[in-house]
Amino acid sequence: MNPNASSDLSRRGFIGLGALAAATSAFPMAGRTEAAPPVPQEATGFPLQEMSIAELQDGMKRGALTSRGITRAYLGRIAALDRKGPTIRAVLETNPDALRIAEQLDAERKQDRVRGPLHGVPVIVKDNIDTHDRMQTTAGSLALVGNLAERDASLVERLRAAGCIILAKANLSEWANFRSTRSSSGWSGRGRQCRNPYVLDRSPSGSSSGSAAAVSANCCAAAIGTETDGSIISPANANGIVGIKPTVGLVSRAGVIPIAHSQDTAGPMCRTVADAAALLTAMAGVDSRDPATAEAHLSKDYTAFLDSDGLRGARIGVAYRRTGTNPIVDRIVEAAIGTLRERGAEVTDPAEIETATQLGGNELVVLQYEFKADLNAYLATMPAAVPHRTLAQLIAFNESHRDLEMPYFDQETFIASEARGPLTEQAYLDARASCIELTRAKGIDATMDKYGLDALVGPSGGPAGLVDLATLSGGGAPNSSRFPAVSGYPHITVPAGFHLGLPVGISFYGRAWSEPVLIKLAYGFEQATTARKAPSFLATLALS
Repeated sequence: MNPNASSDLSRRGFIGLGALAAATSAFPMAGRTEAAPPVPQEATGFPLQEMSIAELQDGMKRGALTSRGITRAYLGRIAALDRKGPTIRAVLETNPDALRIAEQLDAERKQDRVRGPLHGVPVIVKDNIDTHDRMQTTAGSLALVGNLAERDASLVERLRAAGCIILAKANLSEWANFRSTRSSSGWSGRGRQCRNPYVLDRSPSGSSSGSAAAVSANCCAAAIGTETDGSIISPANANGIVGIKPTVGLVSRAGVIPIAHSQDTAGPMCRTVADAAALLTAMAGVDSRDPATAEAHLSKDYTAFLDSDGLRGARIGVAYRRTGTNPIVDRIVEAAIGTLRERGAEVTDPAEIETATQLGGNELVVLQYEFKADLNAYLATMPAAVPHRTLAQLIAFNESHRDLEMPYFDQETFIASEARGPLTEQAYLDARASCIELTRAKGIDATMDKYGLDALVGPSGGPAGLVDLATLSGGGAPNSSRFPAVSGYPHITVPAGFHLGLPVGISFYGRAWSEPVLIKLAYGFEQATTARKAPSFLATLALS
């Protein structure tokens, strides 16, 4: 369904230098046609606070809620918290047709035409995902301002068909955090610095920072992020939400601005495992526009695997060595292991991946080669209003607009990628073969075979570090993203606890196409701990 096919696309001319300057200072709510009512800034004052998709659906079914009313409430929430008050900057622009689409879906409901569990539900998508409407797709970069996609990304087509309202485009780490080695997570030329809704001077992590922050702050029912390595899991961890990084090929990448076809995927970012499972059901599917989906092992309904007793009898391995260098993460992991055992899981600890330290720089080599090839292929499909058709032209644009695009960090990753040759070069072929062997047959698969496991578990990350645009000296913490990312295998993070009010998540990951198992385990853990707490938008931590 494309409800905006006849929309006026006159904003194609929005690429002048004056517009570029405005885009970096005013953060306009592009095209908003109706003022939304103010919403109290207090987290507990919002009428839809922490409401699940099932609860929203039940309210609409009973007539207590309408899709238009829900959509209007979320637009008001964005106006009150994202552009004013805490100023989260999770949203780049809202859909000017959102209320009209909601009214259409309400009319369908009155005619007993309910498309499914997502009918009338507002969803935010990351700004590297094409939407054929009056919103732009820019990857957060001023170089792509004016890119009004001529077709929805395939996953957006599926969401619309399921009855979702594409409410807004989310801020992100520009170019999905593949421009510089010293970037600030959540910063983009178009949206500037996204903030963590728990503590505003803390990082939202990236690159799906805006998607995670918007969900956590209750600015939407759910959101879509993308990941190449950690870009769903890490911001979900830092913002206290659930994130699913599916097996590569389960969700089509057609119409998504790429980094690397061997690792890229989109996935749901939600406040609960149940919401994430419902969204994944709508997103997943075979698509002729993405050959990787031809081998997808699909489940008809991922919510069928929601089992509150899902940990009982499960065999789970701890692929994380506690060295004592990060006692905060160690404490939360130990508590999570205790919960697994209490709920009936058989835990093998440790169950280390023997090849964990052997990847070296091969992943980066692969990403740089594929980024150049894949991005140039995407840029060639853009509308004529955007003149940049190659990575080389983007590099030149950034250099000529350094004050707007590179005030804090440069584009060394862009430059290194541009220097790479075609995907037929032996250096690429060797690096990719090594990545596959070390992370799959000799990595995750070998470890699970050795210990007879259903899944592996480890930390999703640590508490969010400070945003420091002056020195870009953000700290790091152990995480579990690399092997499931490089292998292309599934990975889910669930809130597990807090440190000084900052959330920390736990990761479940495993073999290709094991989403049903991981959802079952994650849901069982979530129901046992109920660790998720809504953020309270503290300016900073009061430390003494």
